[in-house]
Amino acid sequence: MKKLMRHFAISALSLAVITGCNSTPSSTISTAVKQDNAIQVPLAQPPQAETALTLNQIMANPDWMGIFAKGQYWADDSKSIYYARQAHQAPITDYYQLSLNDGAKAQKLAINQLHQADQRFGSFNADHSKKAYLYQGNVFVKTLATGDVQQLTKLNGKISDIRFLSNGDIAYFLKDNIYRIHADTGMVEQIADIRMSKAPKGVNEPESYLAKQQHRLINYVSMQHENAKAKQAFKDEVAATDPSFASKTWYLGDSESITKMSLSADGRYVFMALIDKSYSWRSEHDIMPDYLGKDGYVDAVPARARVAEDDFPGHRFVLLDLQEHQQKDITIEGLDGFDEDVLAKVKAENAKAKGETYRSESEVRKIQLMQDWGWSQSAIQWHPTENSLLVMLEAVDNKDRWIASVDLKKGSLTTEHRLHDTAWVNYTFNQYGWLGNSSNFYYLSEQSGYSQLYVKNANGKVTPLTDGKYVVDQVTASRDGKHLYYRANPSHPGIYNVFRVSTDTAEIEQLTDWKGTLDYTVSPDEQHLLLSASSRIKPAELYVQPIGGKLTQLTNYTSKAFKQYPWQAPQVVAVPSNHGAGDVYARVYLPQGYDADSADKYPAVIFNHGAGYLQNAHYGFSGYFREFMFHNMLAQQGYVVMDMDFRGSKGYGRDWRTAIYRNMGYPEVEDLKDGVTWMASNANVDTKRVGTYGGSYGGFLTFMALFNEPELFQAGAALRPVTDWAHYNAPYTSNILNKPDVDPIAYERSSPIEHAEGLQKPLLIMSGVLDDNVFFQDSVRLVQRLIELEKPMFETAIYPVEPHGFKQPSSWLDEYRRIYKLFEQELK
Repeated sequence: MKKLMRHFAISALSLAVITGCNSTPSSTISTAVKQDNAIQVPLAQPPQAETALTLNQIMANPDWMGIFAKGQYWADDSKSIYYARQAHQAPITDYYQLSLNDGAKAQKLAINQLHQADQRFGSFNADHSKKAYLYQGNVFVKTLATGDVQQLTKLNGKISDIRFLSNGDIAYFLKDNIYRIHADTGMVEQIADIRMSKAPKGVNEPESYLAKQQHRLINYVSMQHENAKAKQAFKDEVAATDPSFASKTWYLGDSESITKMSLSADGRYVFMALIDKSYSWRSEHDIMPDYLGKDGYVDAVPARARVAEDDFPGHRFVLLDLQEHQQKDITIEGLDGFDEDVLAKVKAENAKAKGETYRSESEVRKIQLMQDWGWSQSAIQWHPTENSLLVMLEAVDNKDRWIASVDLKKGSLTTEHRLHDTAWVNYTFNQYGWLGNSSNFYYLSEQSGYSQLYVKNANGKVTPLTDGKYVVDQVTASRDGKHLYYRANPSHPGIYNVFRVSTDTAEIEQLTDWKGTLDYTVSPDEQHLLLSASSRIKPAELYVQPIGGKLTQLTNYTSKAFKQYPWQAPQVVAVPSNHGAGDVYARVYLPQGYDADSADKYPAVIFNHGAGYLQNAHYGFSGYFREFMFHNMLAQQGYVVMDMDFRGSKGYGRDWRTAIYRNMGYPEVEDLKDGVTWMASNANVDTKRVGTYGGSYGGFLTFMALFNEPELFQAGAALRPVTDWAHYNAPYTSNILNKPDVDPIAYERSSPIEHAEGLQKPLLIMSGVLDDNVFFQDSVRLVQRLIELEKPMFETAIYPVEPHGFKQPSSWLDEYRRIYKLFEQELK
């Protein structure tokens, strides 16, 4: 296995162009003429396509490309894999099992086989001889040695969670209650009857004068009262002493609801996160009109709240001791900085802008369980064998993440690790957990500026296991805790591979050598890796690789038509920044028959990816597969095309991510300017014939470029675009811009509608009416603003049945016909 030094350094310039696997032929290399003293790079000639691409083909039902495997996972015995396939817009998903024996073919599972199939998620007993899992909301247990499966529940109510307890019993969660299946007898015991209501008052003594008089003068009333007290006392005594009764009921009040609860390994403790019942993700006015309702009317579809109105209250934490029937409210004073005024500078700046003075005051911050957008683990981590508990918490103001241990006796928190960020704590790179049965735990942190892996032992010593200017994610701990598997991109930001590191020696081994992107899972016996891997012109297929062995392809679902077409693999280049950003990575597509010395310079298009925090200039197959094909078509039609990972993109570390804090749309547009400069110097592009387009965040960037840098692009198309960040959702926007009531400066600076007067070049705005992510209202408001500004150079197109991600091929076709027409008219 290939060894990797812990301190990895590589020159960005030496990686300006990496052909990687599946690269285009490089027998004919053309070097661009040096212009404006910009750095030159050699570019490979694109392949020749005898049959030109058409928009009808590109935007057709994507099943023509292949119906690919997804949701892949290992069988419990490590001898086969499971995965799903689903045709575009098909209502039913098909499931398959594929044996790893040579020559084996995937077997489609019948409906009556699904409950017997190994499940992706589950809970193992202490010696890993049995696995408990949920299927269709019921409990099943599999004996791993024999493969025998036993169904333990058959309920209409859906069980939500399950775990093996340390003594071999099984606990499961049904609504707000916890049940225990005793392994020795099969008896089902309700160990936690939790009710979010006030406790019944019971039999009360008379309090008012009239009540007391009634009891004193009327014997019948007094007798009834005494009988009621006797019955209540008997009922309480039976519940306390009769072993056949279930556990006592917990009454936690009627003002909150349970958002998450987790049970300790021995079944004694329950850690709970509660939220105020009055909080709602939406208000009555938060609706989205569906103009094509099935009954012929306009249907009011519920929609999310806007960041300007979403006031998330945070979580309150409670610990229940089921053995002693004691409730402890968890105090947050043990979190370092729990009462810091972390937004003091922001508040002061906004106050000064209004002619006011802000005086910083400490206040208890709102806290919640960590909300990672990518993990499948829980923010609550019980030790597998001991009553020790770690929780990962975050401040609602987005400036802190804590890993804290919980004192089960006192109900208090102790900070084990604090990650503070003056911008915002990342909503990925938050994996953590115990190392085997030890008292050590691992965690990811961006404290160095890049997501890296650390271990903290019982004595408080922290050891970094990885280090460098690259990102680590997808961490998997070995059962014995001696190794951590992970994915990382140390050789190039756009190339990801699988590694493992010894938790004792910090020695790193590179386990794969893939020149693209991949995801992985380790087999249960920890002898193999299951990979979903892709390269620039090859969509993701499934592979298996013995650890230390040879890679074998398992699936081949890419269609013959797609594989045989001579796609141009985009060349990944490093664009030097003139704005202090170092190198900005980008994909470049060249015109068919490209001539670097041609007197006729080429028109160009820059594509702006969505999500903001997303990586597209990598060596894997792009998630924007339609755009990949569209860019191939544009290149065939004589355009140079560039996709940039502008600042804010994923894969490049903390500083790259937070460069847009309180300033969205400015660093990114600076990077686009450098992209145009690079194309002029290296791809013979005419800077007066460059256009841009993108969807969602990419649509937002199109606006900011055309409004604030009107000479940069000659035309732009904004798809499903954000026009006013105050109308977007709170979890995303408040990270970057804080809240509008706290930081109006950031919202006014970063919202395109505030800068619409700068539009001078043709603009195309396209939105889906049923977009519940970026509301159609966003485009409506901007259109009215442009009308009132008397701007004649914009057009709009609406798509009545489409959500944020379009579904209908006809809508995709119409959308991209309009984009293509815009570029042909304005750039040719």
